[in-house]
Amino acid sequence: MAELSNNNGEGLLVSLKKLTATLIAIVHTRIELLSTDLEEGRERLISLLAMIFVALFCLCFGMVLLAILVVVLFWDTHRLLALGTLTALFLLIGSVLGFMALRALKDMPRMFEASLAELVKDHQALDGKQE
Repeated sequence: MAELSNNNGEGLLVSLKKLTATLIAIVHTRIELLSTDLEEGRERLISLLAMIFVALFCLCFGMVLLAILVVVLFWDTHRLLALGTLTALFLLIGSVLGFMALRALKDMPRMFEASLAELVKDHQALDGKQE
């Protein structure tokens, strides 16, 4: 009888060790997934910011040169009209692009979406509600 009680105690201890090892493995996997999500997001952000910076620099420089060219072309006849038209055009384009950028920021996907989905699956599996 004492051996049966001792075996149940050891069996329970072994089960708890396996459960703990499984939980640690799950947590480790999820942390690795979060880390990968962070690295991908950081790399995407850095490359996007670099491209945006170079594009904005080139566009601004080109716009200034275009404005100077148009004003010089109309210097003798309609220089104020040329300056006013270019100013309105640049303000309109800047406003539209600013609005589009704000809308794009609002529509960005949630960070860690894949990780959160996996955690929900884990939670459902642990609760026994797996589909």
